[in-house]
Amino acid sequence: MIEKIFKPIQMPFWWQDLLLAIPRIVCGYLLTVDFGAAKFGLPWSPEDNNLKFFEVAYWFPNDVAEYGGIFNMFPAFFAWMGAFSEGVGGIFLLLGLFTRPFAVLIFITMFVAVFFQQFNQGMWNMLPAMGIMWVNLFYIILGSGRFGLDDVIAKKTKR
Repeated sequence: MIEKIFKPIQMPFWWQDLLLAIPRIVCGYLLTVDFGAAKFGLPWSPEDNNLKFFEVAYWFPNDVAEYGGIFNMFPAFFAWMGAFSEGVGGIFLLLGLFTRPFAVLIFITMFVAVFFQQFNQGMWNMLPAMGIMWVNLFYIILGSGRFGLDDVIAKKTKR
């Protein structure tokens, strides 16, 4: 069962896997360097954010609480999970490591961003999160493909 979760699906030709790796790498990079680093303390977070390692930006739990419902009940938890999925999940997505579990986490985070944060601000504001959300749906199904660390691990455990 666990092998099925982590073993990526390979396309018939290497160049198809290469083409499928490009959105994974780009989304992972954008998530960790831009989206995640702004709200989660990572070594490359902007210095003016004053974030310690794995610290959530002070404003983010308040932002999450405004979504209402369960988000208002546990804003610190959901802020940390959202920031973690963008910052750390982006790294794992970029590397193609534990791709499916992190793609699920990122998909959920982007779903919340689209429908709870950006929905009333117009389609243009929803596009970045919506694009990342739909890209991750493919990686939930396919895994990292041939050009990810999941494939390397799957080959080593097969021996």
